[in-house]
Amino acid sequence: MRVLLHGSELSAATAAAALAFVGHRVDWLLHAQTPWAALSKLDWLRREPELMAHIDQALEQGTLRIVESLDDAAPMDVVWLALSPSQRLDAETLLGAPRFSQAPVVLVNNSTFPVGDTERLNALMGEQHSSVALPDTLEEGRAWAAFTRPTRWLLGCDDAKGEQIIRELLRAFNRRHDVFQPMPRRAAELTKLAINGMLATRISYMNEIAGLADTLGVDVEHVRQGMGADTRIGFEYLYPGCGFGGPNFSRDLMRLADVQSQSGRYSALLEQVMDINEQKKETLFRKLWTFFEGELAGKTVAIWGAAFKPGTARIDQAPVLTLLEALWAQGVNVKLHDPAATPALATLLGERRDLTLYHDDPYQACEGADALMLVTEWKTYWNPEWSRLASLLKAKLILDGRNIFDPAFVASCGLRYRGIGRRADPTTD
Repeated sequence: MRVLLHGSELSAATAAAALAFVGHRVDWLLHAQTPWAALSKLDWLRREPELMAHIDQALEQGTLRIVESLDDAAPMDVVWLALSPSQRLDAETLLGAPRFSQAPVVLVNNSTFPVGDTERLNALMGEQHSSVALPDTLEEGRAWAAFTRPTRWLLGCDDAKGEQIIRELLRAFNRRHDVFQPMPRRAAELTKLAINGMLATRISYMNEIAGLADTLGVDVEHVRQGMGADTRIGFEYLYPGCGFGGPNFSRDLMRLADVQSQSGRYSALLEQVMDINEQKKETLFRKLWTFFEGELAGKTVAIWGAAFKPGTARIDQAPVLTLLEALWAQGVNVKLHDPAATPALATLLGERRDLTLYHDDPYQACEGADALMLVTEWKTYWNPEWSRLASLLKAKLILDGRNIFDPAFVASCGLRYRGIGRRADPTTD
């Protein structure tokens, strides 16, 4: 098929590469804010496993073309929109072009727009066109795998023609079993938001329980195991931590809250979920404050991890940003290591005397530090040399924001451990 794909999001790049990979002819019209010269240099795209290699291959083979304007695009069967929520007006401008008054096409809305926007954009194009809502469900760090070997696609479609075209378009990725979940367009748009709302609620609830466990002197891991063993609950997204971030997860929650508000329904639950998450971003700071009894000025803290999740170079709404502001407000010097996200931090924060960035050796960040905070659970951090850390950290304090370490083992190495709802100190004879 001939596809015009519009957008510069991760979802756009992945769809462009994957559709071209299986033989479709794709014209990729990037968003004006992020042309190819800029997008191709971004760390988050270049570090996405397999993606750039497939983009380069498709460009070389000619199944993927980057076009500068709608006028440069070939005749098309499908228009695929993968834009950010802030780019809704750009979608209207594109689809309102006179070109779409000609031969009918199928609109695939892969953007996170308000519920009902797929229908509205379809009406803007004209009744001769069909439309499908195909909400973006990709995960950063495994976008190529998620697109080419999907576990599910929410397929919002109200006419047989649109469903037939989208099934053919994605047939190469739908062979093992039918991964489509057909439903009306509005239902698919709302389902995507509702899923992320539920996941965020589970995380925030578990973080509240971890806070209670801290107060009561209970190891939250026992509670988590007990809850997860209940088949009505399960283990997914029951890991307490120091808050979540990311461009998609966070804005989906805001979008769901907006949908609630615009429908005249105030959601106290969503407000609490978002408030709890923002509070949890300061959890490690509060534990540090307690340990040093408020005497933080002049201290040096090492931080491992800045990206909002392992496998990405992005720091959008990342917990580390809130944590850094809290530390700097108390005169703390920070030495931070991340294998991927330090360029993004440097761009955002610029040069600061109270911030030193490392991306090679994580132990460099610990030299001369009073304590170590684990913020992002990159695999490279899971099994450190504990004896080396004990010799480097002045206060021998480990603040584990993801509960990836074994408290008892850390304590047996002579270190003080503070996790989220977990703690241990070295035993003395």
